[in-house]
Amino acid sequence: MTLLARLASDVQLMFRRPPRQQYAALCYRVKKKTGELEVLLMTSRDTGRWVIPKGWPMNRKCAYEVAAQEALEEAGVRGTVETETLGDYTYPKVLRDGMKVTCKVQVYALEVTGVAKNFKEKGERTVEWVSCDEAVKRVQESELRNLFLAFKQRMAARLSNGIPKQIPAE
Repeated sequence: MTLLARLASDVQLMFRRPPRQQYAALCYRVKKKTGELEVLLMTSRDTGRWVIPKGWPMNRKCAYEVAAQEALEEAGVRGTVETETLGDYTYPKVLRDGMKVTCKVQVYALEVTGVAKNFKEKGERTVEWVSCDEAVKRVQESELRNLFLAFKQRMAARLSNGIPKQIPAE
């Protein structure tokens, strides 16, 4: 490698920013009558692409609590959020000032137990319940598609084993 090429590479590395951290909820429900797994997708406010509820870190809230808060504010759903991450994905985001940054999003599963009639971003997005396969077709980020596929497998195993959500008291 020439000295000039090496200098150019070093300068490029110096100005590269680390990914910005966000937290998201992969919201799901299992239909009582059919046992069918559905996941929640919504449109982003800026580009209209299909996404899951996500947001920036919040003071005095841990990552999974942020994910649950974003699900309520953006999609009007509440439920039980897992404390262990499902995984993460990255995507390019254009900030308000026009600067492009890479965001790394940690994703937490949230089993939806209720839907709010009114919520912060009601009317600003389209919210739909779809199968994991449909979610894979709609989302643009390949890493997020992989999370939906892995989640589908995990839930299929859990549902086929008939694992109860709660262990009854004896």
